[in-house]
Amino acid sequence: MSGEITFDLLTSDRCVPDAVRAAMLESPGFGQVFTDHMITLRWSQDRGWHDGKLQPYGPLVLDPATAVLHYSQEIFEGLKAYRQEAGPIVTFRPEANAARFAKSAARMAMPQLPQDAFVRAIEILVTQDKDWVPHSTSQSLYLRPFMIATTPALGVGKPASSYLFAVIASPSGAVFTGTGVRAVSVWLAQGYTRAAPGGTGAVKTGGNYAASFAAQQQAIDQGCDQVVWLDAAEHRWVEEMGGMNLFFVYGSGSDARIMTPPLTGSLLPGITRGSILRLAPDLGIPAGEEPISVEQWRDRCAAGEITEVFACGTAAVITPVGTVKGTGGGWQMGDGQPGQVTMRLREELLGIQFGRLPDPHGWVHKII
Repeated sequence: MSGEITFDLLTSDRCVPDAVRAAMLESPGFGQVFTDHMITLRWSQDRGWHDGKLQPYGPLVLDPATAVLHYSQEIFEGLKAYRQEAGPIVTFRPEANAARFAKSAARMAMPQLPQDAFVRAIEILVTQDKDWVPHSTSQSLYLRPFMIATTPALGVGKPASSYLFAVIASPSGAVFTGTGVRAVSVWLAQGYTRAAPGGTGAVKTGGNYAASFAAQQQAIDQGCDQVVWLDAAEHRWVEEMGGMNLFFVYGSGSDARIMTPPLTGSLLPGITRGSILRLAPDLGIPAGEEPISVEQWRDRCAAGEITEVFACGTAAVITPVGTVKGTGGGWQMGDGQPGQVTMRLREELLGIQFGRLPDPHGWVHKII
């Protein structure tokens, strides 16, 4: 039963001094600095979930034959804690991350962590390390829950018999560096495939991201910030951008509407993606799902039908896309700068998360 999962509190006696922590928070980068503690929880076939702890942040000790090192049986999530302007520290839709984590576990033949235990682990870590939550509204505390197979044995054919669930936290700034919000450039991955139907594209598992590194490096070599993935069968249907979902803005002003590629099983069902599909209609912006090919993207931009494009995800929030490049040439979205619809949605979402705007859907989860 999920109610039986408990976490012992083993606090560190070597926490980072206040002055040192303050200096680290001035410019933490993204995913480079980590807090004083972490959560660990173990699972085995004979005991189920057990040995839950809040403990000092530190290295994990793994046998060289540990299954995750050889067969990549691993999943993870990403969410944030925010220090709202009125004082509370909150997270955003953690139950949605918990549900997706459980679905990822099922696909990877791993035990499913009860959703309330997932959320409770987040609450305990953030409460203990609350001083690491930045005060700046351009920063947040990034939370990384993950689970790995820990059975020390080689041999393909069956899943591991023991697992470690953990949560670590990292005060972080913007993913895409620079002054203000800038439009990024993207490269069409026409020679690589991220995922195929029936595969693990809808799962947050590390192997998906490792497989993307070569294409991402190709994008960087071409002077682009990120790679855009196309479908595995025809290599022409747009799927997602790096670790983010894509949205296309049609029209402008009161006639604007947004569309995103449908979830086909090879795309990640982003929490931010789902939030935008519900949030945009609140602002009078129709939103829906619709396939779009590379040719349609190019031609509709040329015709002025597509006026803006943006990517979205927990880490990057909402990031405008300014230019596209590929082996067949490139094109630009509008004037290549962040568009009005993109920035309006970004400010609305951040406003809810940081407490500047009402939370009509009850997405904000108060921790302290």
